Amino acid sequence: MQHEVITPSILYYGTPVMLLSTLNEDGTTNLSPLSSSWALGDCLVLGVGIQGKAFENLSRHPECVINLPDASMWEQVEGLGRYTGIYPVPGEKRMMGFEFCDDKFAVSGLTPQSSIRVEPDKIAECPLQIEAAVQHIRIPEHTPFMAIVEVKALKVHVHTRLISGLNKINPEKWNPLIYNFRHYYGLGERHGESFRAEK
Repeated sequence: MQHEVITPSILYYGTPVMLLSTLNEDGTTNLSPLSSSWALGDCLVLGVGIQGKAFENLSRHPECVINLPDASMWEQVEGLGRYTGIYPVPGEKRMMGFEFCDDKFAVSGLTPQSSIRVEPDKIAECPLQIEAAVQHIRIPEHTPFMAIVEVKALKVHVHTRLISGLNKINPEKWNPLIYNFRHYYGLGERHGESFRAEK
């Protein structure tokens, strides 16, 4: 197999999309689409742009909900992509086509749902919802336009159709929305399982 060195403008090589709920100053919930995250145990690490409302809200109120949409929700996710909760819209964001929106539930057609352990609302339509508390926020010197946000999962809510046993999610039924070089995908067919896969 032959390779070639390139310099892509982005490295969104295929990660799950999330809609991050954070708390606004007035007690309402802001929604921010994100595609940079990973999880290990009950720790999740999020990549959050520092010019957005999510970063501002997390810095002030260290709670959030990680709402994970399935592949069928891509149009609702994309519908949120052009909006920011920051007013006035920062110049750089305005030049990229962003507009201010103070009610992202209304503009996306999504439904707020009260959380149990945190103040920001969950998104009712998302099959997986993770209530979380911020543990640490770091802005790397080499990439000062984004923050690395470490959170701890407090409560995990799963749509009943995805549950396959006590505290287990059925991977055959969960089809996360994947962001792959700025295109949306679901999962293809199953190819196999890890030796640690739960039976």
